[in-house]
Amino acid sequence: MSTLERITTEYVELEDRFRLSGEYENGQIIVLWLTQRLLVRLLPHLFKWLETQSAGPIPQDIVQSLELEAANAERGHEAPVPSAADSLQCLVHSVDISPGSRILSVQFRASPEMSGQLHLNAQQLRQWLSILHALWKTAEWPSGIWPEWIATSALNSEESKRFYH
Repeated sequence: MSTLERITTEYVELEDRFRLSGEYENGQIIVLWLTQRLLVRLLPHLFKWLETQSAGPIPQDIVQSLELEAANAERGHEAPVPSAADSLQCLVHSVDISPGSRILSVQFRASPEMSGQLHLNAQQLRQWLSILHALWKTAEWPSGIWPEWIATSALNSEESKRFYH
C-alpha cells in the first residue's frame, strides 16, 4: 500500500465534492474525490483522535484552538499537486483509520487496487482540518459537524484552501 507524500485539497463546485490530489514518492499522481457524506462520517473520528493528543486539565476547546493556531502558523507553502486530465481519478467509497500514539493513518479506498494513504501527526491533521473547514464554508455545506475550536478559527484566507504535505 503506497503512501501519499504530498496532497492538495480543493473544493470543485461543478462536482460539489472535494478533490484530493495526491503524489506518491515515485511522482505518480492520484486524484481522490471525497463526498460530503463520506466526510461527515470521517471528520468526527479525526476530531476524536486530536482530543487524545492533548489531554490535560485545560478545557479541550481552548487547547485545540491554541494548537490549531500554532499549526497554521507553521504551515509552509509548496506548489500544488497537479491534477492533470490523465491522472488516475477515483471516487472514494470508504476510509480506514489507524490511530497511533503520535501518527494517524488514513487510507482512502476507491477499489482494492486503488487507494491512497496519509500518515499525519497532530499538527499536520490540524492544518488539513483548517483547510477542509475553509473549503466546507466555500461549499456552503451545513456547518454543524465542526467543533467550536475550528468554527471560530481566524483562518479564512484564500491560501487556507489548500494543503500541502
